[in-house]
Amino acid sequence: MSSFEALEAECLHHFGVAPRKNECRGSFIKLTWFRGVRDRIVLNDVVSMQMYVKCHIMLLFGKVLFADKSGAGVHWKFLPLLRNFGQIIQFSWGSACLAHLYRSLCRATRVDCKEMDGPLTLLVSWAWIRLPFLAPIPGNPRVFPIANRWHNWDRQNYAYRYKTLAHYRRLLDDLEEGQAYGIGYIDPDVIPLAIHHNLVVWSATVPLISFECIEWHATDRVRRQFGYPDQPVTTIPIFYTFGIECRRFRLIYPIVHTSLDGIIFHCLDYCLP
Repeated sequence: MSSFEALEAECLHHFGVAPRKNECRGSFIKLTWFRGVRDRIVLNDVVSMQMYVKCHIMLLFGKVLFADKSGAGVHWKFLPLLRNFGQIIQFSWGSACLAHLYRSLCRATRVDCKEMDGPLTLLVSWAWIRLPFLAPIPGNPRVFPIANRWHNWDRQNYAYRYKTLAHYRRLLDDLEEGQAYGIGYIDPDVIPLAIHHNLVVWSATVPLISFECIEWHATDRVRRQFGYPDQPVTTIPIFYTFGIECRRFRLIYPIVHTSLDGIIFHCLDYCLP
């Protein structure tokens, strides 16, 4: 079976229809096809509702979470993950998103790279939280999720959109000590108790996995930002422990919560105190 035939079979399984070749770009399905399928769905039973949600998820992947540089298509490799509708919530999509972002940041450092893909909303939110002098004026600093404090920021701070790249470069060049914040500077009362319950996860040094993309969540590199001393560089034999050969490793599913917990408990010695 060719790659396109596999794509067709997967779409037929989920939506009862398949895109034509001119509605695809290699292994990417154009987002316009998903929008067309979604808009034609009649929500009269559970199956049609699930189909609608799957279309929306694929659009979310293609535009926000795992977007490519064009922002016009989404890879069909995500479709098998939606086969078991009840299992979708069990995947650690956040870990996969971070892995995708870290890989995109690495590629963006190349001298010949002019654009960047990935969850850039997450990157901008990170910058606005830790470098508040770059951010628009937040409407409500006690909102959670924290990034929601800039919801509809363009209406409240319209002039922000007209600031130039040179303006932000000058701000970064003039950066002084104390202008960069860590997450510890955020009022802890803003963060729900349910998230504080898994505080150890925040600082775990673990692999973040999204298909063939494996990136270390290297919290040990930022200890000084949180007031902790740097530790000597050590080798964590996680891949040896789990029997994974990195050079030949190609994962076809994002890591599952239960598997992630197993890795985290194995790495408690590598968390920030």
